[in-house]
Amino acid sequence: MDQAERLRKLVEKRPETVQSPVRGNARVIAVTSGKGGVGKTNLTVNLAIALGMKGRRVLVIDADLGMANVEVVLGSSTKKHLLNLLEDGTKLADVLVHGPYGVDYISGGSGIEKAQAFDGAQKGQLLVKLMEAGELADIILVDTGAGLGKNVMDFILAADQVLLITTPEPTALTDAYAVMKAYSMYAPEPDLSLIVNRVYDERESRDVVAKLTQTASRFLKLDVGCLGYVYEDTAVMRSVRRQMPFLILQPEAIASRCVRAMADSLLYGTTMAVRRGWRGFLQQIFHFSR
Repeated sequence: MDQAERLRKLVEKRPETVQSPVRGNARVIAVTSGKGGVGKTNLTVNLAIALGMKGRRVLVIDADLGMANVEVVLGSSTKKHLLNLLEDGTKLADVLVHGPYGVDYISGGSGIEKAQAFDGAQKGQLLVKLMEAGELADIILVDTGAGLGKNVMDFILAADQVLLITTPEPTALTDAYAVMKAYSMYAPEPDLSLIVNRVYDERESRDVVAKLTQTASRFLKLDVGCLGYVYEDTAVMRSVRRQMPFLILQPEAIASRCVRAMADSLLYGTTMAVRRGWRGFLQQIFHFSR
């Protein structure tokens, strides 16, 4: 199915107007991507840790319905998950997990067959029960599914801000643009920023951002920002295998420094500037290949 056909089908099922599923002063940030495999959940969890280290109360909601990716990254587990909120008598406190490294999260679960049957009425019930979360956190990171599914669109349209993760790969860029296009059609007050993952140098990141932002401005009339970038780093793969966030496993790794810089950008509006340096140069020469 090509991008144009996907967008046509999305228009046929235009998302309803969705109110933010929280109350209080929590800042709701949806983290999404055009395709899977770009490191979305891994970055979400590590960004949550970085924000927590700066004194913020952070809650991660795994809204990739039917999956439990946040649990996998944290090396944690829970018997209750997001879809249990559809059950009578199940409250937010029943599914909220005080996970390791100071990360509070709600798992997406692993019952994919239930997620496929998720309808509008159930979504409304879910949002009502999630409202209390706005009083429990300063920042809520909503880790959505990838692509243009209706559930994904509902979550990103309900958020205060959207972080769109891509990599420099052409397929990732094409799918990221498709998300930007759909978002621009429905968001009343769009606020979208890019994160470019797995770059080899800062120039590559700038090139990717320039392509997407200029195209969005010209064809979508959408003003797109850039939160930052994350260098390709072997520490990330090691952390995935050990089911431990790289910010904890190797806090001085280049990827960890990038995530901390992005946390500063989110909180203080600073411009991200992380250099590889000589050590990073040697790591790229001896460990990475294009």
